[in-house]
Amino acid sequence: MSLSDLHVEQLRCIETAELALHPGFNLIWGDNGAGKTSLLEAIFLLGRGRSFRTRHSEQLIRRSAQRLTVFGRTAGPKERGVGFAFDYDTGIEARVDGLPIKSLADLTLAVPVQIIDPGIHKLIEEGSHRRRRWLDWAVFHVEPDFGEHWYRYSRTLRQRNAALKTRPADARPWEPDLVVSGEHIARARRIVLHELERHWRSVLAALNCPRADLHYLPGWPEGTTLADALDSARTRDETRQITTVGPHRADIRISIAGKPARDVLSRGQQKLMAAALSVAQLHLLKESVGLVPLLLLDDPAAELDATHLTAFVEQISTLGCQLLATALQPKIQGFQVPDQVFHVEQGHVRPV
Repeated sequence: MSLSDLHVEQLRCIETAELALHPGFNLIWGDNGAGKTSLLEAIFLLGRGRSFRTRHSEQLIRRSAQRLTVFGRTAGPKERGVGFAFDYDTGIEARVDGLPIKSLADLTLAVPVQIIDPGIHKLIEEGSHRRRRWLDWAVFHVEPDFGEHWYRYSRTLRQRNAALKTRPADARPWEPDLVVSGEHIARARRIVLHELERHWRSVLAALNCPRADLHYLPGWPEGTTLADALDSARTRDETRQITTVGPHRADIRISIAGKPARDVLSRGQQKLMAAALSVAQLHLLKESVGLVPLLLLDDPAAELDATHLTAFVEQISTLGCQLLATALQPKIQGFQVPDQVFHVEQGHVRPV
């Protein structure tokens, strides 16, 4: 999948921008603060419905503006128009081919996009929500009915939590549906993680990273069913007024010689290992479902030394994906000559 056109209005320092993208390597260069990363952020919004830089969408709107909009058109046999908007008054609005989406998962399927940015180390270092999100992005594409079960589980979880806050006795009827979707989510995640681990080990070796292990923690005690776990946690859930077990509490344990990777690795090693996780996902999707997502790289030369950068470029070059990278100069050491170059200066974008 590639993006042929991108239109951005009122996003951070960018008032308006039009980009005709090449299906190969696109380089966006300019000074710090010029708006390079904001263009990557715009594309990420089309594929995820959120920013990779902030949880607060209101921070994305350009100063003095009321609303931001992003529109993109995909290339290929299934050309699609995808739009995202955020308004201070109405919140998020997203459409695919002119139709409102059912959930943000629809964007994930319409514009599959992955990013490797300076904050990639947080995938190793921070809490479980980042690792769940990382894994689920791949599972959405590999397991066809995962999105529907994820949507049903999320909706049912909200209903059970609401009942726990008002009438705890009313929480029990929601549990059968929660169990069906929750068990399905856990099974799908295990399958995909198992398949992904093979690619990850290969990428780790290519990047000269330490050998590490991945282990899926389902969000309830292993060896028990979700139904039994919910029953055992009932008193705790009623006291806390929230569901404390289930796939929404799952994690992926990343360990080296039995120790948490975040306690063993330096910051630079964490970035490299996290990048390996993302690249492994792309290899898995290409092999298992023939999908080649769009890859965004935010200033990769600043994050990796020359040796690791060369190995990293070799890994992504075999994917054949559309690539958008940012840099301070109109070239990046170790990368091929760009197919299309854009220069960004004070929020203004022009092709070179």
